[in-house]
Amino acid sequence: MGMLIRTLVVRGATVLLAGALLPLGCGAESLLDRGYREMYNLNFDAAHKTFAEVEKKNRTDAMGPVSDAAAYLFTEFDRLGILKSDYLTKDESYFAINKPKGNPEIRKKFDAALALGDEVAEAKLKESPNDEDAMLAQTMSLGLHANYDAMIDRHHLAALSEVKESRERAQKLLAVHPDAYDAYIAQGIENYLLSQKNVALRWFLRLGGAQTSREVGLEKCGITAEKGHYFKPYAQLLLAIADLRDNDRDGAKQKLTWLSKEYPGNHLYRDELERLVTAK
Repeated sequence: MGMLIRTLVVRGATVLLAGALLPLGCGAESLLDRGYREMYNLNFDAAHKTFAEVEKKNRTDAMGPVSDAAAYLFTEFDRLGILKSDYLTKDESYFAINKPKGNPEIRKKFDAALALGDEVAEAKLKESPNDEDAMLAQTMSLGLHANYDAMIDRHHLAALSEVKESRERAQKLLAVHPDAYDAYIAQGIENYLLSQKNVALRWFLRLGGAQTSREVGLEKCGITAEKGHYFKPYAQLLLAIADLRDNDRDGAKQKLTWLSKEYPGNHLYRDELERLVTAK
């Protein structure tokens, strides 16, 4: 997930993915799995090399370049401290003065990776309209772009439109592949985020086709957190922050403990768990 996706992450509902696959911590890892594990361990250089290898081995699979874009997004998240709880609780007035300064070179690489992924996905879908990976990659692409626009470049209106379209693409994917559990997070993002708006704005947004149910938002994000694959760790973090917002310290501690053990190279999970354990 400015305020648009940041509010979502603060309240735990943000960027989407694959099918009935083993969690990243279980079973034999594919090359794509390895790239995501490297990414969540903040080893971004290794992740980019692995995703480049995925792309080289299968030029017709959009998941390689789109996943590479995810690594660029998370690089900026880590550099700017965007997923830290103290950052996420800042109000919008703080960002009017202290707007995040994104790296323009990273943005260029991010956009190029998404453009390539979209091109490859479109070509695949012309041959096979219900191809799961291609549909997934398209859903991911919009979600990742919305996260970058809102949380780094702070283009709120553009991000809102992308979040809605990402949810619509996720619904199409799930209609054909109901076990594409990571796609549920796209539905969860829109519902939970917009449920935080005032009654009048929610009414207006629903007129435009938006979905605004807090309960549905948490339920859909919970599906990705429980059964998802590539974005399961991200969903777990978002819901841990939601737990903190609801004063459910035990729930947050459980999720952060799992994340810390699963991805020991990620200082964010350790820092947030330590903050929680030591807080009075």
